[in-house]
Amino acid sequence: MIKRMLIMLVAVGIVFAAVFGFQAFKQRMIEKAIAALQNPPQSVSTTVAHFEDWRSTLNAVGSVRAINGTDVSPQASGTVSALHFRSGTNVKKGDLLVELTADADIARLNALKATARLAQLTYERHSSLSTNAVTQQTLDSDQATLKNAEAQVAEQQALLDYKSVRAPFSGRLGIRRVDLGQYIAAGTPIVTLQQLDPIHVDFHLPQQSLANISVGQTVDVTTDAYPDASFDGKISSINSEVDTETRTVLVRATVGNASERLLPGMFVNVTIETGEPKRYVTLPRTAISYNSYGDIVYLVEKHEQGKAGEVDGVARQTFVKTGPIRGNEVALLDGVESGDTVVTAGQMKLRHGSPVKINNEVQLPDERNPKLTEE
Repeated sequence: MIKRMLIMLVAVGIVFAAVFGFQAFKQRMIEKAIAALQNPPQSVSTTVAHFEDWRSTLNAVGSVRAINGTDVSPQASGTVSALHFRSGTNVKKGDLLVELTADADIARLNALKATARLAQLTYERHSSLSTNAVTQQTLDSDQATLKNAEAQVAEQQALLDYKSVRAPFSGRLGIRRVDLGQYIAAGTPIVTLQQLDPIHVDFHLPQQSLANISVGQTVDVTTDAYPDASFDGKISSINSEVDTETRTVLVRATVGNASERLLPGMFVNVTIETGEPKRYVTLPRTAISYNSYGDIVYLVEKHEQGKAGEVDGVARQTFVKTGPIRGNEVALLDGVESGDTVVTAGQMKLRHGSPVKINNEVQLPDERNPKLTEE
């Protein structure tokens, strides 16, 4: 009887051990299955937060204006007899551009010169005679006649010079507006002439900016016509009055333009740095996730689990306080330290604690003045 009881107890123990063993095995299998179903590491791009010295800036839009610019035109009427320039070329002050027919003017000038020469000979002849041979009245009359003749020659020479149109200053010509043989009246525009180097940029600033600008201050000029270029200049003058309607002041900068790419009438952006530099931790703007409940970034912390090469770290969500923005960069006042690794692309796939795999083969621009590129 006792033997049977022992056998039964052993059998029951074996059954219970088998049941508990199966449950433990089942639990381990479930845990492994759950672990296998966890999110795989997400591919993200990152950057390292770093310090930069920033200065406050004033930004404005302006227009390019030539230091000297005009529509070249004749001071006399006439028919175009010769063209001495090509559209779009550079000329120097005094270069001959256009000649008008001047045959009649030349003939009249020669006649007046002959009259003046005769008056001069008459005056010299009478002057060489003895005092009693010619009266003083005659000499005075001869002298007046000579001066009158010389004045008429000078007047006719000026009229003749008007028939030759010359460049009033050095610069680049525009497109020719007249043709050979065309009759043009005085004042008819022949071609535009613009002095391009250096060049002026005029822009307006609010009156409260007056305390932050001064003559000689450096400016940076950019234009969408040349997105990869910037032009340096200096403030050359500040208007002596504030516009009563807009409460803005007109400011003029003189900008170097040796390449002659800035042309009068262009729309440009003007940036002026003011004040003393301030030190900020900076990140690309793409690193910031802007939300109604606060701005956040994802920091990448070293991952303690997982196989080497599969996971580079874990994403940790943190709130940040942002400061000034400059181009594609943003200054951070709180939440990120210099040297922190921050996600710049792929945040939409992340949540707090997500494993990440870093892929920095493609980086978005992190520049003061980001520019588009074409492949």
